[in-house]
Amino acid sequence: MATIASHGNFSAEKTAFSVIVAASFCHMLNDIMQSLLTSLYPLLKANYALDFVQIGLLTFAFQVTASLLQPAVGVITDKWPMPFSLPVAMLSTCMGLLTLAYASHFEVLVIGACLIGVGSAIFHPEASRVARLASGGRHGLAQSLFQVGGNTGTAIGPLLAAFIVIPRGQSSLSWFTVIALTGFVVLSWVSVWYTRHRKAQAGRKPASRTLPLPRNQVMMTLVVLVVLTATKNAYLASLSSYFTFFSIAKFGVSVQQAQMMLFLFLGASAAGVFLGGPIGDRYGARTVIWFSILGVIPFALLLPYANLFWTSVLVVVIGFIFSSAFSAIVVFAQELVPGRVGMIAGMFFGFAFGFGGIGAAVLGVFADREGIEFVYRVCSYLPLLGLLTVLLPRLPERT
Repeated sequence: MATIASHGNFSAEKTAFSVIVAASFCHMLNDIMQSLLTSLYPLLKANYALDFVQIGLLTFAFQVTASLLQPAVGVITDKWPMPFSLPVAMLSTCMGLLTLAYASHFEVLVIGACLIGVGSAIFHPEASRVARLASGGRHGLAQSLFQVGGNTGTAIGPLLAAFIVIPRGQSSLSWFTVIALTGFVVLSWVSVWYTRHRKAQAGRKPASRTLPLPRNQVMMTLVVLVVLTATKNAYLASLSSYFTFFSIAKFGVSVQQAQMMLFLFLGASAAGVFLGGPIGDRYGARTVIWFSILGVIPFALLLPYANLFWTSVLVVVIGFIFSSAFSAIVVFAQELVPGRVGMIAGMFFGFAFGFGGIGAAVLGVFADREGIEFVYRVCSYLPLLGLLTVLLPRLPERT
């Protein structure tokens, strides 16, 4: 049977690109601020004499805070929409940055990381919902445009850290509150659009919540998608959290050079996300998931044994291929459980953060005991769990 997205049967409703771009822009701002935390790990490690376990715990605090709250936010806002929760999310992230900028000890750093996590938990499910509402039926494109903003922000963050915060000191984090206030203003406009859209749609029949497959098969498929998300993000956490340390330890590069290599990976990830959604609209989300999850395996296995040049090449290839799956996974899950946009977005963005955080904390323990290169050899086998993709069913075409 044909997949839902395979023929591009889009809604007659016009795609509101200005709203999607605004949501994507704020996703960029949000993730710039989030990525500053992981980008500053070498500086924080030196300033507070942290070990790798504490570094992992910082990532754990940020990502698990977001993970625990995001599905709850999604479920609540599916029932009781809260358009103006979006600008509130930016204020929480702003407070987290200020806390990190002037932290006196490790415990305060953890509080700052949690405040950023709370902002992320509120932002992602609702902003993803707005992107879908504005999509005019082009769900893959909208999700990709929204997600690429986040990946772009994550890529820019290390550069800002390398050239502003590291040379000028930890307190310069407070300068980035200007970014949070900009996001607050833009998201206030988005929230007004969201409110008007809800009023305009008030008289329409609610979207059907009929499952496209038997309930047991839907549950099994969701489990497979969660495992794929967990695997992907645990592996990506090993790159985003520890790749600078790996590059410095293995190749003897400077902190700034290591940040530039991290930028290569994160920039390629942004490109992969951008292309994954439109391709999914054309050929189906399941096809993109297959290509992304399985296609990365040989490159991941080679990475720990490559020299400096080939490491730079491989992280670009891995970032591009692996990151193309996330938008497709979210769209596939939203089609699998119709009418639960917030819950699905919150669950998968939450798992993305949560498993990344758990992975980072566990990998920190191994990095302290066995060395950072050992961690990368072990992580190279994680993408093999992507073979579970074979269990994903084809979704019936909606009429």
